[in-house]
Amino acid sequence: MKEELDPFKIAQQQLDDAAEIMKLDKTAHALLREPMRTVTVNFPAKMRDGTVKTFTGFRVLYNNARGPGKGGIRFHPEEKLDTVKALSAWMTWKCSLANIPFGGAKGGVICDPKSMNAVELENVSRGFIRAVSSFVGPYIDVPAPDVYTNSQVMAWMLDEYEKIYRKNEPSFITGKPVELGGSEGRFDSTALGGMYVLREAAKLLKLDLKKCKIAIQGFGNAGEFAFKIATELAGAKVVAISDSRGGVYSEKGLDFDKLAQAKEKTGSVQGFEKAEKITNEELLQMDVDVLIPAALENQITAANADKVRAKLVLELANGPVTPEADKILFERKILDMPDFLVNSGGVIVSYFEWAQDRAGYFWSEQEVNQKLEKVVTKSFADMVKTQKKYGESGRRIPPRMGAYIVALERVAYAMKLRGWY
Repeated sequence: MKEELDPFKIAQQQLDDAAEIMKLDKTAHALLREPMRTVTVNFPAKMRDGTVKTFTGFRVLYNNARGPGKGGIRFHPEEKLDTVKALSAWMTWKCSLANIPFGGAKGGVICDPKSMNAVELENVSRGFIRAVSSFVGPYIDVPAPDVYTNSQVMAWMLDEYEKIYRKNEPSFITGKPVELGGSEGRFDSTALGGMYVLREAAKLLKLDLKKCKIAIQGFGNAGEFAFKIATELAGAKVVAISDSRGGVYSEKGLDFDKLAQAKEKTGSVQGFEKAEKITNEELLQMDVDVLIPAALENQITAANADKVRAKLVLELANGPVTPEADKILFERKILDMPDFLVNSGGVIVSYFEWAQDRAGYFWSEQEVNQKLEKVVTKSFADMVKTQKKYGESGRRIPPRMGAYIVALERVAYAMKLRGWY
């Protein structure tokens, strides 16, 4: 990866840009440029052939001034510490912007879950929790699912944690099955939160969603639900979608069920024959109203930002737009909604799950969705209000800087109250 696209350097640059605009105290700024705690572990796990393999994992607690750390655990063959650090920073700002009582954290294990059977996956899941058990907990750092982990992995991790501490502790981890203390509405919460942002952003641009054409990069959990919610609830038309192998386009709009069937049969949405095949790069440059990057980081860069033709970019993935690209989109008057607002639905409902576990009282899916809508729309309003505040002082700032300033002010004030600076 090129140095300028290193995710943690990008996270630091975004922080530095916001700190300069808001004139953040230098000591607070220095404290917020680096994680508070970085743990690297090496642990054993038994494989299907009876051999024992050593795996490397990470857990990063970025900041806990506003509450316990909160962040997912990723299983990926190319997992890197700098990626985990960047994601823990973004989680800090995400929780603060949503105004929920968590700090930011993240975890990862270098492994290839696609090559593992269920027993091996369980052994790695349990082994990682044994290795980091001293650094996580319901009042310390609360994990959740992320890339290539799911509710079953969370169930194994919960069970291992409870065996270690010999007590039931469902609030230790979120994204669990409902039967083990998980929350209704958690599975599609990331995409649903993003659709609430889409609705509010469309109002700003005076876009009629029922007449909008949407392109989605990524057909994983977030991308799939974004497709369904945008078409079924908002009435929009998805004309292009892609996965890691490429994408498809149809001016008339795509059918979700037929796409899903084609992907299940062939392994890619390009298996859908009743649409034009396109590349991921072509998808980013399509003439649509809304572009939703819902896959990987660093997709819109200085090299292609001037080719984006959408009126609105909705960052459902983590870090899909680089700082240089962010400035280009802003100069071109393309409204770019930042990732740590757009994809905050997952951590917001994780907070609801944690709160429900602690109370021993659970809400219906309708209640969860109503509460999620309230939090997301308030976060959006706080971001816009801050943008306007700086605009009135003569300095126009993009949405990302507005969101950053809201988040940083809250974290810095919590640190100040604690006497950290």
